[in-house]
Amino acid sequence: MKVKKLMAAMLAGSMVMALTACGGDTPSTDGGDAQASGDAAHKISVILKTTASEYWSYVQAGANAYGKDNPNVTVEVKGASSETAYDEQMSLIETDMNADYDGYVIAPLNADTVKTMIAGQTKPIVAVDTDIDAPEVKTFVGTGNEAAGKKGGLAAVEAAKAAGWTDIKAIEICGVEGDSTNDARKAGYKAGVEEAGGTFLDDETQYANATADQAVTCMEAIMQNHPEGIAIICANNDDMAMAAARTAKSNPNYAKTIFLGFDGIQSACNAILNDELTMSVAQEAYNMGYTAVETVVKNLQGETTEEFIDSGASVVDKDSAQQRLDTLKGYLG
Repeated sequence: MKVKKLMAAMLAGSMVMALTACGGDTPSTDGGDAQASGDAAHKISVILKTTASEYWSYVQAGANAYGKDNPNVTVEVKGASSETAYDEQMSLIETDMNADYDGYVIAPLNADTVKTMIAGQTKPIVAVDTDIDAPEVKTFVGTGNEAAGKKGGLAAVEAAKAAGWTDIKAIEICGVEGDSTNDARKAGYKAGVEEAGGTFLDDETQYANATADQAVTCMEAIMQNHPEGIAIICANNDDMAMAAARTAKSNPNYAKTIFLGFDGIQSACNAILNDELTMSVAQEAYNMGYTAVETVVKNLQGETTEEFIDSGASVVDKDSAQQRLDTLKGYLG
């Protein structure tokens, strides 16, 4: 009998220890399930340069996709009507800085102005596409624009050589003068062109405010100044590059000109496949938007994130344009 009682006592003790060690097996009454999954509800404001372009639609799609993948996170995306609507974006930022958001993703039209507007903000801020040099910004998520531009410059010179050019000169149609992203891409183009043996005509840079209409005017001026033709026309975005190529289409001295864009959007891929554009430096805009929101959430959860997350870039040409096009269509459903 003593042996039976001893065995029963040992068995009972073992059960108590097992239940103590596996406390998660017992339903929690204090929100334990939510804590176990690490899911706290967050509301994130995403303010882009604009929502009125194909490129920014991919950034927007990526940001919204994070919200779909994480139902506890509410993502609200907005943007100015154009990349020169500075006052409009300032109004959006001012409103949201005083609203009930837990964190922010901002693609600044004017980084210096935004730096002043976010001064003292204690909620996490992540810059996307264009950096903001401010202590309030936890991370910059975007393309290493100078390195990406250099890839494009190198590829453009090689393409120009293959097309038969011997005097390889390049002129850029830029976006908005003074914009840090614009300046970095220009520096990259110049570095790539010159490293590959070409000449970058810095003094002849044209500014088109990132719009196709103004790029037409810029291209007309280039053709007037260089009736003999130019080997490379590189542009700050695909819309400007395609507009420049269309403008020069009827000029026989520009028939072999390399037209290089930046962004790698669907319309650019189609233009490359149709021989209406030569190549484009492709950004990973969808990943940029997704990662930017994800990084804000990580900061809200107490994680320390890197100062810069490079979303990557590649050069799209005739050989890779179809694959890129299929990928982009998948992002927008």
